[in-house]
Amino acid sequence: MPASEGTQTPAPRKLQGTVIAEQLEAEIVSGDLTAGSKLDELSLVQRFGVSRTPIREALHKLVAMSLAERMPFRGVVVANITRERIEQMFEAMGEIEAMCGRLAADRMTIGERAEIEDLHRAMGQMAQRGEFEAYEAANTEFHQRIYDATHNRDLIELSNALRLKLAPFRKSQLRNDVRMEVSNEEHEAIVSALLDHDPKRTENALRRHLVSAAREVLTRMR
Repeated sequence: MPASEGTQTPAPRKLQGTVIAEQLEAEIVSGDLTAGSKLDELSLVQRFGVSRTPIREALHKLVAMSLAERMPFRGVVVANITRERIEQMFEAMGEIEAMCGRLAADRMTIGERAEIEDLHRAMGQMAQRGEFEAYEAANTEFHQRIYDATHNRDLIELSNALRLKLAPFRKSQLRNDVRMEVSNEEHEAIVSALLDHDPKRTENALRRHLVSAAREVLTRMR
């Protein structure tokens, strides 16, 4: 039976959990939810007006991103995220992406090289038009294509897991003209090295790219 006029269809449970996780993520990164704060299920149920299930899904996501942790006798609490911790994650991500680039430069198929070149060109047009959200989404795809081009399932999973942890801090870092232009220039160096089948240049270009991203994130934390 179709929903009556004016009746809203409830959001899918998975969507609810994702939306709640994003809201809590933003509050943790901004400092509104401080380290050690308890993320109490009942309080969150009352706050968001949902059942416990999407709340548990949201908390699971936060723990997976290392924004929260499960403590004995306390439940889920906000993690203590220091500059040093973020630097460590960027250091690890830089080395992992450098490794992915080195392998991808050797293992990419002709089709994969053509696709990442096309994507890079499209991103250049997005940057010129100031399309921040589109560029940010395409940036995720750009790096994913490099991971996938290693053709190593374990390395792909490891790369995605660490990228997930860094995502809250990197979110919106590309939403200004200068940073987007710099990112696009750094991608040019990466793509050029990939097309030239040059593992060492690709490795170095990706490592420099992550250092640049880390600098931007850490500057905004001051």
